[in-house]
Amino acid sequence: MALAHAIAEHLPYLRRYARALCGTQKSGDAYVRACLEAIVADTSVLDARLSPRVGLYRLFHKLWNSAHIEVPAASAKRDADGVERRLSELTPARRQALLLTAMEGFNISDAAHILSVDEEEVKEMVSQAVREISNQPSTKVLIIEDEPIISLDLQSIVREMGHTVAAIATTRDEAVRAARKTEPGLVLADIKLADGSSGIDAVRQILSEVEVPIVFITAYPERLLTGERPEPTFLVTKPFVPETVRVAVSQALLFA
Repeated sequence: MALAHAIAEHLPYLRRYARALCGTQKSGDAYVRACLEAIVADTSVLDARLSPRVGLYRLFHKLWNSAHIEVPAASAKRDADGVERRLSELTPARRQALLLTAMEGFNISDAAHILSVDEEEVKEMVSQAVREISNQPSTKVLIIEDEPIISLDLQSIVREMGHTVAAIATTRDEAVRAARKTEPGLVLADIKLADGSSGIDAVRQILSEVEVPIVFITAYPERLLTGERPEPTFLVTKPFVPETVRVAVSQALLFA
């Protein structure tokens, strides 16, 4: 029971990480489920020398590295060859190191334990992944955010990455209209909007009309990580640092 309690608080974030790495909720959750099944079968698979969080992520990576890396299935609107090409351009090890440090907030030492490499190798992988992000094609980004300062921060990050801000929306209706008008290649969305409307509802409506990658940026991640319904593949928690947003945007576009 003590072990279950120790790892339970970290599971929503492991699920977030897994789906960001895999590109889909289904694939990411499958790896997390395998991780939990391994713990149930033998609790010693968790390294007792490490904190529960680091040990959990380390076990996840052992399973990830021993299993086939599943490329998301391409829909009629997706270019399967393009997805595989972009995956090959940014190697899994580099993506893992960058996501662990920039999105999940692990320090270099913990990331090294998780990946079973030394700290200098982690630093080099992160540096290489950051450089490779700049080589991604530019796209139009729709920002759904009602807080002016955060909106300005996001606009700055998007432009620094070489992308174009397609539009700024502060309500559900504005967001839906903007998506129809600008046809963005990526959407950054908060969940609580200016008029009390929902960014989740806005995204659902947009996705019912067009297939586009979504990154949710919210102060309420627990509302999107319940495990009770389809959840976002890419999720950034407020307050955020710019590098976290850059990594989430890059990863979302990698699978677009």
